[in-house]
Amino acid sequence: MDSSVRAVVWRLIRPGALAAVQGLAVALLSLTTNVALFVLSVVSLALIPALGIGFAIFPAVTVLVRASLTLQRRLSRWSGAPIASPYAPVPAGARIGTWRRFRWVVGDPATWRDFAWLIPGAITGGVCLLAFVLPAYGLEGVLFVPLVLYLTIDWYGYGVFWPMDNLAKAWLAAPQGWLLLAGGLVAARWLMWLHFRFAGLFLAPTRAQELALRVRHLTATRADTIDTQAAELRRIERDLHDGAQARLVALRMSIGLAEKLLADDPVAAQRLLSEAQEASGHALAELRDLVRGIYPPVLAERGLDGAVQALALAVPMPVDLDVQLAGSPPAAVESAAYFAVAEALTNVTKHSGAGRAWIQLFYDDGVLKMVVGDDGRGGATVDAGTGLAGVRRRLAAFDGTMTVTSPPGGPTVVTMELPCELSSPRISPSSGTG
Repeated sequence: MDSSVRAVVWRLIRPGALAAVQGLAVALLSLTTNVALFVLSVVSLALIPALGIGFAIFPAVTVLVRASLTLQRRLSRWSGAPIASPYAPVPAGARIGTWRRFRWVVGDPATWRDFAWLIPGAITGGVCLLAFVLPAYGLEGVLFVPLVLYLTIDWYGYGVFWPMDNLAKAWLAAPQGWLLLAGGLVAARWLMWLHFRFAGLFLAPTRAQELALRVRHLTATRADTIDTQAAELRRIERDLHDGAQARLVALRMSIGLAEKLLADDPVAAQRLLSEAQEASGHALAELRDLVRGIYPPVLAERGLDGAVQALALAVPMPVDLDVQLAGSPPAAVESAAYFAVAEALTNVTKHSGAGRAWIQLFYDDGVLKMVVGDDGRGGATVDAGTGLAGVRRRLAAFDGTMTVTSPPGGPTVVTMELPCELSSPRISPSSGTG
């Protein structure tokens, strides 16, 4: 078979084959953990009247249930419809075994929705086993040579659909296997989709929970934004006081002293004026750097794509650049994106030990996506003090997200997303290598 034909065939069967394997994983997880956790939940509830033992056991069981169902929510990404977490934050001081913890667990509607899902989830998860069994059973008739099936009739006795007692029926196993394999691959994707859509009725946040989660998110991001702005204002004030302001004060004193010496000592006055001229140049440079840190002029002059190209050229290593933007995001989003990419590149330069980096910027379905990667040593984390935590806070102010993939040995890939709308379409996208 030609390689191009094989590639086309693989692209056709790959989603179904992947869904089949995923169906097996979902089935095993649902059938084992859901049933076991349901039994533990019933037992812990039954022990509440028994000397209050359930007050300590029930919240502990809830932790296990939430851990299992959090994993199942993450697996829902396989269906293309990820399920968000509906849980309220744990109150301060609500330790397991305390009345406050028990009251919080019982009062959270998500707790009871989780318990309500355990048995239906085991049933629909068990049905997902068909996503694996059907194509696997069809593959049996495709891969097993019919003659081998015929020769082993005495101990095997069955083909794909019916008992085989002669060579003709053995040969019919293959076409039946192809039909069952193709149907199973198609059905696998639908079974996974139906399972997670049904799971969303129990595991997804309700409208009230979505509003509460949104309020908490906005409260947290607003606090981070206020703290960041206050810190930025303090930085600007400090830079002005210690830098440009100090130079301007010295400049004023030098000019005043030169004015007094102009009649008696012109040479000294000329020297002071030269020093004042030099000081004014330094003060102007510091003011320019300060303004550049607030809103880089390159953004206003060249837009986000040109500004990112300038960043790539300033990095002391080869940077593969791929920018595909059909327009410009709003100024605030553009600034946040620029500084996020700049910080990610700074981390690459300082911490990665990489020999090459790459940047991708593109717009997809209402989201500006930025990917910064390198072939360095890996091991990067958001909490490692590399500035990525600040990038996450900056993006969160615009409902943006950041994920870091950095296994030991690399590569490191930082993916940042900012929801926005583009305006001012450009004539053509830009791409290149820095």
